[in-house]
Amino acid sequence: MGKIASLIVAGGRGVRAGGGMPKQYRSLLGRPVLAWTIGAFRGTDVVQLVIGAEDGEAFATATAGLALPAPVTGGPNRQDSVRLGLEALVAEAPDFVLIHDAARPLVSPALIGRVVAALEGGADAVVPVLPVTDALKRADGEALTNVSREGLYRAQTPQGFRFNAILAAHRAQMGEAAVDDIAIAEKAGLKITTVAGDEANMKITAAEDFAHAERLMGGQSRTGMGFDAHRFGEGDHVWLCGLKIAHSAGLIGHSDADAGLHALTDAILGALGNGDIGLHFPPTDERWRGASSDKFL
Repeated sequence: MGKIASLIVAGGRGVRAGGGMPKQYRSLLGRPVLAWTIGAFRGTDVVQLVIGAEDGEAFATATAGLALPAPVTGGPNRQDSVRLGLEALVAEAPDFVLIHDAARPLVSPALIGRVVAALEGGADAVVPVLPVTDALKRADGEALTNVSREGLYRAQTPQGFRFNAILAAHRAQMGEAAVDDIAIAEKAGLKITTVAGDEANMKITAAEDFAHAERLMGGQSRTGMGFDAHRFGEGDHVWLCGLKIAHSAGLIGHSDADAGLHALTDAILGALGNGDIGLHFPPTDERWRGASSDKFL
């Protein structure tokens, strides 16, 4: 598996959604929309954000406790913002990049997995799509004419790309208008593959979309995985899941080195999309020297 970067575009103003602030910073089930979106991509190797020039304080509040690279300030339009975000990822040298709208907080691991699998299968660019199922009409004054929906699809994000290819395409088309990054890829002649989208992967646009998103999220479960390991050293016991077990050696750690509780704490933080145990209880902090790990839990 190649190195995967996620680029979340969060520079829009979102005025149609109301609320007196950009929609990506409004609350959704008690957390900012942006925090939900970031959490969906924590399994990738790096998550880079592009934000509006006026949103530094709102971004810091929405992402408090998350270990993220410094955000990039976006440009005057989406294409410029994405290009600037890609440039910020050059030093990371990813093989693939997933470009996603911050206003789609319900993106599922399964959808992300389909995009990544297509990239690893050889595609230059990947777009999730859903077929148009409603009848389409074109209005000309008071007259309506039918429009065939055959071959028509709704495009979603994340859209996935081979990193070097989409970066070169954005550089070559600097300043040109494009509806999305797949349009940039298409003009550059990249090989585009479609995967099945997800109806739940809605884009929050209007004020009523918040209530709809919360209804959808009410039936979702969130999962996280934790892993922890410590080397053996001198000692006569180990702590495991809060139990003191006699042993011929001990586990080396800043706290009590309870690998079971550390893994469980990491799993809970992962489900929350809220960093890991090292972020919240760093080994450089003397408060946690020899601490009982049930405090972390």
